[in-house]
This record gives sequence, C-alpha cells and structure tokens, in this order.
Amino acid sequence: MRVIYVAGPFRGQNSWEIEENIRRAERLALEVWRLGAACICPHTNTRFYQGAAPDSVWLDGDLEILGRCDGVMLTEDWQRSAGARAEVEYAKARGIPVFLSLEALDRWLRRAEPDAVIGATVRIPKPGWRQSARRVTSPRECQSQSLRRLL
Repeated sequence: MRVIYVAGPFRGQNSWEIEENIRRAERLALEVWRLGAACICPHTNTRFYQGAAPDSVWLDGDLEILGRCDGVMLTEDWQRSAGARAEVEYAKARGIPVFLSLEALDRWLRRAEPDAVIGATVRIPKPGWRQSARRVTSPRECQSQSLRRLL
C-alpha cells in the first residue's frame, strides 16, 4: 500500500480559518484513503498545538514524515501556503511524486505496483542511498518491504 502525504495551508488569520484549512485537508485525506492508499494528514497531527512549541518543530517534523511517504497530494489552494510550497520543493528534490488532482493520483496508484506482485523486482528507496533491487518471494516479504520503506 502506498503512503500519501497531504500538503496545503494550515495557518490562518484566526482559529476559524485554521479549522477550515484543516477540514479541507481532512476531506482530501479521506478521498485518498478511498482510492486505496494510506494517507498522512499533518494538519490533524498538530490541530491543537498552536503556540506549544516553535513552528520549526512542526515544520521540520512534517518534512521528516513527508520524506518517508510515496507521494504528495496537494489541496486546491496549496500555492497560498509557504509551507506547502516548501513541501513540494522538498518532495521534488527527493523524487517523490506530487499530485495536483485525485484523478492523477488514482492513475498512479492503479499502475501495477511492483511490491504487490510476487516474483517482481522491487526497488527499495533508502534516504541518502541509491536504490537497491531484489526479487520478492512471498506475500509476507511484500508486506515487510512496504513497512520497512517507512522506517
């Protein structure tokens, strides 16, 4: 199963605008789940944490989470967020696909996923390393390799 990160505005001028941004991201995250991918919605991770720590804690943590994901799904209004723009640049620099629409994400998810096919050659990305390839021999190994990708 692929893991998709939702990127879009979080901050607002008041708590109502922040909550609206969170709700917009949550709705998109639900649609990603419905397409068959696991979804990380960072907006919900820090919903009530405003002022509890410096913003850099949340922003750095979000980039760490994003780096462990297979793709990024953008909210329609992502460009108005400096944080989302930085997340897009971070993803592109690491070769993580970025999606502007659910249709594009769905097409990508429906491609034959190598780690879902027994006997396929899988590429296991490791941060800072070149990709390695080996053959998958069992369903358990497929699941194990998918989980290791997140570690």
